[in-house]
Amino acid sequence: MTTIGIIGAGHIGSALARAFSGLGYDVVISNSRGPESLAELVSELGPKVTAATAQEAAEAADIAVVTVPLKALKDVPVQPLSGKIVLDTNNYYFERDGHFDELDRGEATTSGLLQDHLPSSKVVKAFNHLYASDINSGSSPAGATGRRALGTASDFPEAIEFVTGVYDALGFDTVSAGPLSESWRLERDRPAYVVAQTADELRENLAKANRLP
Repeated sequence: MTTIGIIGAGHIGSALARAFSGLGYDVVISNSRGPESLAELVSELGPKVTAATAQEAAEAADIAVVTVPLKALKDVPVQPLSGKIVLDTNNYYFERDGHFDELDRGEATTSGLLQDHLPSSKVVKAFNHLYASDINSGSSPAGATGRRALGTASDFPEAIEFVTGVYDALGFDTVSAGPLSESWRLERDRPAYVVAQTADELRENLAKANRLP
């Protein structure tokens, strides 16, 4: 069975640990405070979820999730994620992270910054434009009228294929925004951000997004 390593145990990381373990994956989750701080979460989620350090989660992962604040990007282990698909859930909150000039100027994307930090990994944007509480609720079977769609973006088709499968298993359609250079279309202050939308609506929202909101 594939192991999912989650680096970051905030609202999104915790919700994804619940989601992936519910799909039958083994999950190793970490945060900046140490495994012991995750004892309550691990106990609640059951035996398929264990806590570890970020280094250990990265090493254990067949597929990884990075869900840390942008300002903590440089703390993400690099070598153990080499060659692996890495889901990036991040958004740019300058109020929290401080200003990144390349993002303020519209010359970079948050997922692109992670890809630069993990040059040998296969970074894919995922789970960044919905509330954490929506990850494990509000799903619909494939083909259902009004089924919610979530976006993704990557330079690696196999990464988009993996995310598409996970979205579908959790009850969501998938719309790709294209390569990582287009992942800004899914981010904060754009039309697609934290809006419940169908695949057609998501495509429309991606198309009308401005690079600098």
